[in-house]
Amino acid sequence: MSAHTERRRWIILASAAVASTAVLAGAKEKDDDDDDIDVTAAEDLMREHGVLRRALLVYAEAATRLATGGNVPLDALAQVATLFRSFGEDYHERSLEEKHVFVPLMKSGGKHAALARTLVDQHERGRQVTDYVAAIARKGRIPDNASFATVLASFVRMYQHHAAIEDTVIFPAWKQAISPAQYRELNEEFEDLEHKMFGKDGFEDAVQRVGKIEESFGLANLAALTPPAPPMP
Repeated sequence: MSAHTERRRWIILASAAVASTAVLAGAKEKDDDDDDIDVTAAEDLMREHGVLRRALLVYAEAATRLATGGNVPLDALAQVATLFRSFGEDYHERSLEEKHVFVPLMKSGGKHAALARTLVDQHERGRQVTDYVAAIARKGRIPDNASFATVLASFVRMYQHHAAIEDTVIFPAWKQAISPAQYRELNEEFEDLEHKMFGKDGFEDAVQRVGKIEESFGLANLAALTPPAPPMP
């Protein structure tokens, strides 16, 4: 092998080694960045929906009991309304979705903008329902079981679909509408806001609160909610 050929071979091998080192360093830096983020912004929003869905299950149980003459603990129902107000409406809806998620979609126009406006309208209707439930609970009595059951059932129906549309349509569209840098900033901003508003981990606190409410309605044992096998066709 000539000296010239050997020199070219050494240069190629050295270049490959430098490139490999750069790739590995970049991958490690990316892994380090990922390790710094416990929960991304979209994941944060979706797990908050999990808490709100559990609150909706309590409302659904209350509606069923009202329709069948069962007992509904109004103090526990008041706790659901309080949870929806502080964690769902003031934090999740107003401070996160309406301020950060819906705005870029509305600016972009099209079907996602129209959906975002509908979701805002539904947030407002939900706040009216929260006011209504809280007022009934303060009175300590239900003036009309059928009307109350209808309000709760219709709210559950709306919000279940509302949250599903956000999870499957709105949040993916939002991530496409903003830059990766903006999304990374929101990962941290969402976490900072959570601690600022609640003084602790607002999600963990909400999970504990809704768990205690479920106990009041006999919904804490998941296995007990498994239905019997269907009859043979």
